[in-house]
Amino acid sequence: MPVLISLPDPAARAHAARIGDRLGIEVTVPEIRQFPDGELYVRFDRDTMPDEVAIVGNLVHDTFLRVAFLAGTARDLGATRVGLIAPYLSYMRQDAKFHPGEGVTATYFGRLVSGVVDWMVTVDPHLHRYDSLKSVYSIPTTVVRSASSIASWVGAEIKQPVLVGPDAESVQWVSAVAEHCGAPYVILEKTRRGDRDVSVSSPSYPWNGHTPIIIDDIVSTGRTMLEATKQLRAAGSAPPMCIAIHAVFADALTEELVAAGASSIVTCNTIEHASNRICIREPLVDAVRSLLS
Repeated sequence: MPVLISLPDPAARAHAARIGDRLGIEVTVPEIRQFPDGELYVRFDRDTMPDEVAIVGNLVHDTFLRVAFLAGTARDLGATRVGLIAPYLSYMRQDAKFHPGEGVTATYFGRLVSGVVDWMVTVDPHLHRYDSLKSVYSIPTTVVRSASSIASWVGAEIKQPVLVGPDAESVQWVSAVAEHCGAPYVILEKTRRGDRDVSVSSPSYPWNGHTPIIIDDIVSTGRTMLEATKQLRAAGSAPPMCIAIHAVFADALTEELVAAGASSIVTCNTIEHASNRICIREPLVDAVRSLLS
């Protein structure tokens, strides 16, 4: 019987519990602590591991080392295949050299992760200049789509929605949600001059009582959603609802969005946050089931 190894943070434990409960798989939480000099100590409260294990948790900050040490320890205890379930996949933003001297960290990170696990499942990674994760990762990867979960939420909560993509790269998520819920959509144009300096084009759409739903994959600084909200309100729309797949929230944002005219912001639960309203458990469980069966 496979075992799920949860990273000890609350978000990872929640994901592991949801997946484990749904699939009837044991979840174990290892001991991870730091030595006085800051180095990591890992230990499982068991002497052996089954052939198949999967580590559950997002790769953020220093988490990669935790995953690497857990994967190595699990192999020492008997695991022959170690997978990674990372609902949010970090280090996908820097996917090209924009200025002289820069590093393409997406590919460096992909090589690191591919060296410590045998397969990976993630939810809607930030694929902008790559057609698929095969361009970055050398291991088998499964991409879980949140579109059906978002569409179900929109259908249950919003009357007469019109979906809005704030930039060209958002069309992949917006069009998929539109297909699932049968709503019209419009895509705006964005100009980015810096991490917190963006502008968004004014929409041309006959609102006719429709509620705009701004959809993007990541809300980090929130500048894109903020500017899109301002343009929609200036064009005479109803207060838009904002939806993001991954709640990174590098900046405080909710109050600014509401002040700009948005009704609220909701996110999928790939990253634990107070804005989580959309659960991606079922598509995630389906993907994991096919790999562990």
